[in-house]
Amino acid sequence: MRFPYMLRLSVITAFVLSCGRAHATPEQDFWKWFQSNENSLFDFEKDQERTFDRLAAEMHKLNPNLTFEFGPKKDGCREFTISADGIREAFPAVEKLYAAAPPLPRWKILKFRQRHKPFDIESGGVSVKAALVAVQVTPNGQTVDLTIFIPGYTQDAYKKYAPIVFLLLDQALGEYDVETRVGQINIESTSKAGGKTCSLEALPREVDALFAKK
Repeated sequence: MRFPYMLRLSVITAFVLSCGRAHATPEQDFWKWFQSNENSLFDFEKDQERTFDRLAAEMHKLNPNLTFEFGPKKDGCREFTISADGIREAFPAVEKLYAAAPPLPRWKILKFRQRHKPFDIESGGVSVKAALVAVQVTPNGQTVDLTIFIPGYTQDAYKKYAPIVFLLLDQALGEYDVETRVGQINIESTSKAGGKTCSLEALPREVDALFAKK
């Protein structure tokens, strides 16, 4: 039995369209959602809590550890950073989502939290001034160990200080380098500082110089 030409054409078209839908990846679906909601994302300050909740929900469909950062508007553009929230196991998810990003004229898409000048952080009743933090860098094979010296730190308050330290290191070195170049991280009071130390702002130069020799 032979199908009429128009019927055959409609069947073929439906098959092609269904194949196209079947081959859309979760990452492509995310970027379609991003483009559909681009205006609200670009101006997220108008309804920040709702916009961030919706964005987080879409990212968590890909990996529950994925998170994000927005940069300020500059010359009609804005940075959008895809982060693994410092969790090494989620790095492949960051890479896949970044690789699937389409051209977006108003956005600069970045993978992993980028390096920038560390700033003061207050969390859980603890306040840390970035300029007062000192760091001791110790080479250890293919990585470096870091001892972070903070004024007023005590071991009893470790759980409050640890998240702040990781945020400060992400600021100074960038998320990727913290997870791939840094080994052990210790926290001490500045009263125990001994030997050569550097500031958080100088830390990237110290670490980069060590790895340049490897």
